Amino acid sequence: MSAEAKSGRPQGKKPAAKRFQPDSKPAQSASRAEHGSSGRHQKPQREKNAENGENLLQKPWMKQSKKPVADHHKTPKAETTAAKTVSTALLKQHKMEESKVQGENACRVCFRERPDAVVKMYLEQSMAAKFADVMKYLAANKKAYHLVDSSELEKISGSSHHGGVVFVVKRKPEQTLAAYLAANKHKKQDCLLALDGVGNPHNLGAIVRSCAHFGVQGVIMTQPDLLQSGAAARTAEGGVEFVAGLACDHLPLALKLCKEAGYSLITTSSHAGVSLYNSKLGNKVVVVFGEEMDGVSKQVANSTDVALQIPGTGKVESLNVSVAASLILGEWYRQQQS
Repeated sequence: MSAEAKSGRPQGKKPAAKRFQPDSKPAQSASRAEHGSSGRHQKPQREKNAENGENLLQKPWMKQSKKPVADHHKTPKAETTAAKTVSTALLKQHKMEESKVQGENACRVCFRERPDAVVKMYLEQSMAAKFADVMKYLAANKKAYHLVDSSELEKISGSSHHGGVVFVVKRKPEQTLAAYLAANKHKKQDCLLALDGVGNPHNLGAIVRSCAHFGVQGVIMTQPDLLQSGAAARTAEGGVEFVAGLACDHLPLALKLCKEAGYSLITTSSHAGVSLYNSKLGNKVVVVFGEEMDGVSKQVANSTDVALQIPGTGKVESLNVSVAASLILGEWYRQQQS
């Protein structure tokens, strides 16, 4: 019996396993390769779609693109930040260009002489009737005024001596000594003050008040903006509106310019010098004052033409600088009128 007969299989037919087995491995390999290749390309896409779907659910402003719309929202934010920076810088600049005037008389003179310079006003209720015209002017020109209590006014002014009213005003433009001398070179009579180290605002205010009273139009200083401080302006009682701070970088050089322009230089001395009331003061003078403790510096003192002494009992060492200035300016004014 043949082997085929023994196996019980029909003759002439080969086993199906043997007929299809050689082909099944390549097919399986091809199938695996096909699936593997499809998985490599399709899985990232599925994940990407899922991620995009999640983004769209959580961030509806996102689009299915490489560059989300959210990036475009950064520009307005940057512009807003830049605008805030510019606004802050502008506000700071405006504050530097502004000063405060406080006290009834000082504010009233300021409004009379340069109403357009008033930026805003703060006042107590008790002062409203006295400044009704100012409130009307500010309202008509779309500027602000505020009724506040005394404690708030003290914070605004930085002083308890605010007098019930405070103006925020534009600073008077700075003028240099050189510009003043050029503009007034034809004057036959003129008196200027030069301050060497005088910085107390109350003394400055009192000096400016005397200057305005006796027709002195300029004070030579290395820091002329000190004349426009709130305390100085209040003490000056409006005098700051008529007296200019004349800027200079170096006082001895400034005095030299004055000499070249025909001014004689005067200083004071409590122990030596010529009596004020026995002196003939020139038509064009610069009176130099130093701080109360040390007086003028040696360099400045050496450049002056005459030292004056103010006669008195001698019971006190010296007079306050603002009082001495008032006496000398008053005598110069008297001599010019005679």
